[in-house]
Amino acid sequence: MRKRTVLLVIVLCGCFLVSLAAASSGRNRKNDLFKQVVLFSDVLAIIENNYVEEVPSKDLIYGALKGIFFSLDPHSQFLDADTYNDLKVHTKGKFGGIGIEVTIQDGLLTVITPIEDTPAWKAGIKPLDRIVKIDSEITRDMSLSDAVKKMRGRPGDKITLTVLRESEKKLLEFKITRDVIKIKDIGKPALLEGSIGYVRLVEFRENTIKNLNTSLEDLTRRGANALILDLRNNPGGLLESSVEVAGKFLPKGSLIVYTKGRMNKQDLKFFSSEDYPLVKLPMAVLINEGSASGSEIVAAALQHYKRAIIIGAKSFGKGSVQTLIPLRDGTAVKLTTSRYFTPGNKQIHGQGVIPDIFAGEKKKEKEGLTTINKEDVFEELELRKEAGSSFEGNEFDYRKDEQVMRAVDLLKALKFYQQKQ
Repeated sequence: MRKRTVLLVIVLCGCFLVSLAAASSGRNRKNDLFKQVVLFSDVLAIIENNYVEEVPSKDLIYGALKGIFFSLDPHSQFLDADTYNDLKVHTKGKFGGIGIEVTIQDGLLTVITPIEDTPAWKAGIKPLDRIVKIDSEITRDMSLSDAVKKMRGRPGDKITLTVLRESEKKLLEFKITRDVIKIKDIGKPALLEGSIGYVRLVEFRENTIKNLNTSLEDLTRRGANALILDLRNNPGGLLESSVEVAGKFLPKGSLIVYTKGRMNKQDLKFFSSEDYPLVKLPMAVLINEGSASGSEIVAAALQHYKRAIIIGAKSFGKGSVQTLIPLRDGTAVKLTTSRYFTPGNKQIHGQGVIPDIFAGEKKKEKEGLTTINKEDVFEELELRKEAGSSFEGNEFDYRKDEQVMRAVDLLKALKFYQQKQ
């Protein structure tokens, strides 16, 4: 009995010491934060009292807030009122600009994808192009929000982008005329040879699943018995929409994606909820380096359950969740709060989705291309006197598209095998 009592006392003391250690750790973090805030206040006071010119307090605070986010990932941002309003306009699917999704990668302003049928798309901007100059301004150390703001503008105004295309090891210059950007979520469905349906998803928006259902019904009426789902250059969009699309082709209740953050409330699981999913329709999914976020969720889920053949190039690898938090003065914070994981427990962020079959895109890893130092890029840019030329966009012809034709051939073979069985 005495031994049990001693053991109980030891356990209780251990728990008490752990609690004390946790409380002490929390106090230490708060004390450290308080010290840094005091330091921040001291610096503000020094600038306010000694700087050569008087600077509005708002400019100092906003500048400091933007600086805080440089220490985080490139997807986290402080949004001033104008940028926040621009973002709200963008989510409505109509704004003035050139039509590209961008991020900061390896310290360089990088194109995730040009949006289909926009000025950037028609000019020839490609995924992973590095934008090193906007008009006359070099983008070194430019924040993502500032870059987006500079590229947007009145329809009809011209803009010049200088980009580094690493795959060609060239600096190219594109002269682009801004236009009203109307984002559509889905392209017109097509019936290809062999009764194979083709649907291109441009972005995941509120009505995407409704429009996809309409397209699939149309293709079924026309006799389609297989499907190519084209997610190339799809930058993502709404998480719920991508889950609905993946769930259209998976048994009800299948885990599609889950998120993991620092706090338990950020750990969420998303399951398919389609009552009548298309689980037997032969499928191929096309991805490339411009496929990001929501499109990676769909491709990874269908690949995990061996529901579709994934064809193309490794996807972009943007698998983080941003939460938009409005602030009291009309500004907002866009903060990365968690990351996406596939049903097979693979992290999407920084990894991307590896296709089952590489086709139609250069495989960077196998060509031995090295990462280019960003300082070398800007040094070369400043020394150059001439850049490359612009490009013209081409109309879609599926017979000239290697990835589509590989998908067509594979689905033909699969249907032939199933008929034999």
